[in-house]
Amino acid sequence: MATDRLSVIFAALADPTRRAILTRLAEGDATVSELAEPFSISLPAISRHLKVLEHAGLISRSRAAQWRSSSLNAEPLQEATAWMERYRQFWDANFNRLDAHLRRIQQARSAEQTDREPEREEP
Repeated sequence: MATDRLSVIFAALADPTRRAILTRLAEGDATVSELAEPFSISLPAISRHLKVLEHAGLISRSRAAQWRSSSLNAEPLQEATAWMERYRQFWDANFNRLDAHLRRIQQARSAEQTDREPEREEP
């Protein structure tokens, strides 16, 4: 089992139900019942998802009387985004080089075709 913080964050984000929960919490705090509404899974299953998100630091949970509310914590998402940003820059640079290479090939082919066209005599 992964123990470093980034691995725990990505493991939590790997599940589509947990990602949907985070999307909902981006709109504001919610109770377990409110978070469970769009899903066809049990409240205990939603609670297990919330525990995974809480363990990853992606949410915090508070209790007021019998209600338990969850809130989004954006900091771990920023960590994951910062890690991915290096790879986005890598791929952007590679795609830019590929784009430049393809343009050179197209220009060379275009020049070859121009050289091959017979000259027309004017009447």
